[in-house]
Amino acid sequence: MKVMAIVLAAGQGKRMKSKLYKVLHQVSGKPMVGHVLDTVNEAKSERTVVIVGHGAEMVKGYLGDRAEYVLQEKQLGTGHAVRQAEALLGSEEGTTIVICGDTPLVQAETIQSMLDLHTSSGAAATVLTASFDNPTGYGRVIRGADGAVERIVEQKDCSAEEAAAKEINTGTYCFDNKKLFAALAEVKSDNAQGEYYLTDVVGIFRQAGESVQAFCTADLAEAIGVNDRVALAEAERFMRERINRKHLIEGVTIIDPANTYIEADVRIGSDTIVYPGTILRGKTIIGEDCVIGPQADIIDSEIHSGAAVKYSTIADSVVGKDSTVGPYANLRPGSKLGEGCKIGDFVELKNVSLGDGSKVSHLSYVGDAVVGKDVNIGCGAITVNYDGFNKAITEIGDNAFVGSNVNLIAPVKLGDGAYVVAGSTITQDVPSGDLAIARERQVNKPGYADKIRARAKAKKERSKKE
Repeated sequence: MKVMAIVLAAGQGKRMKSKLYKVLHQVSGKPMVGHVLDTVNEAKSERTVVIVGHGAEMVKGYLGDRAEYVLQEKQLGTGHAVRQAEALLGSEEGTTIVICGDTPLVQAETIQSMLDLHTSSGAAATVLTASFDNPTGYGRVIRGADGAVERIVEQKDCSAEEAAAKEINTGTYCFDNKKLFAALAEVKSDNAQGEYYLTDVVGIFRQAGESVQAFCTADLAEAIGVNDRVALAEAERFMRERINRKHLIEGVTIIDPANTYIEADVRIGSDTIVYPGTILRGKTIIGEDCVIGPQADIIDSEIHSGAAVKYSTIADSVVGKDSTVGPYANLRPGSKLGEGCKIGDFVELKNVSLGDGSKVSHLSYVGDAVVGKDVNIGCGAITVNYDGFNKAITEIGDNAFVGSNVNLIAPVKLGDGAYVVAGSTITQDVPSGDLAIARERQVNKPGYADKIRARAKAKKERSKKE
């Protein structure tokens, strides 16, 4: 059986009150339409057509070649939207999934269960439904005595008896593809909205003696369609709970899931512990046996096994095996730590490579540098990498020692085993094994401190008298 998908993503989303097109609003770090494309791909869709309208170029720019596109120039209802795909899919044999681009919580497993029911029952259509105690706002699913679906009625068109039904239409369907487009040609717009409803296809199928089935999901979150910021926050909460639960089941310890934010594409190895306040974003990969947090903010980075990060931010960087970062460190893009490195409090790195065992323990800035193995960079040391016009590179060899409060004026090289004395400002290369000292000779003036204090005291007394 060939599986295809039509994703409805043409609505403007006025209730979002946003300059950003609705289906591009993010849930757990990914635009809603991205979640939907992932779902239909996991359900083995061979062709996916996205119906675009408002913000079409932005949607196409985000999804790229993951889908085919059709423009719905006028938004005349869901039935009209689906019919726009006829030129691409109308001649295909198989089953077509129809799903909205603002339903990020529908899962591939649910779609697969729908497809299985659809195939085994020989239905012309199968509807994903859910049962709510208060179904206000949703289209009602009306079943016959045999349990099959007789019709779906939109909220505004419901009679009192129909409005009392608890089972609702989630807006996700499986259709026999050719029967779908044949029925769409018969859909009329004689309803309260003056639109072409996709749900009217159900009644057309029933009148033709076709079977329409319903798969009722046990996960009510799958029924959420995001139309405003309230629903967006609700979807975010459900997605976060789902993601955290997946990691817990796979062997990750999350101390307080309610206060831990992990985006959809993050991967975490077993026996890693994640403490509260941690935010893991983008394509971040965490190895095994790591300790992450409290309050670590990591995006698009690799944290290798055995590493520890706490109270720190890391972006587009790599932390090597058994290295430690923090507290209060900032690893900016391009930072790469080898094994067993130590980055301490109030240290900032940017575009730096640190060899195994190297340490920058506190209050330092190292930028645009290549640092060898087992290097110690002291408190307050700075690589002076920018002259107001260009960035320059600092190179530090293996086993070098950089004392506290040292300025390395790039471009400059320290050879293997070089030693820079505290307080130095280095403007020339230091050969391997050499010691460099670059500071003024200390001069002590006997008794001069007492003279300064006496002068200050006298000045204060004169001020009082005046």
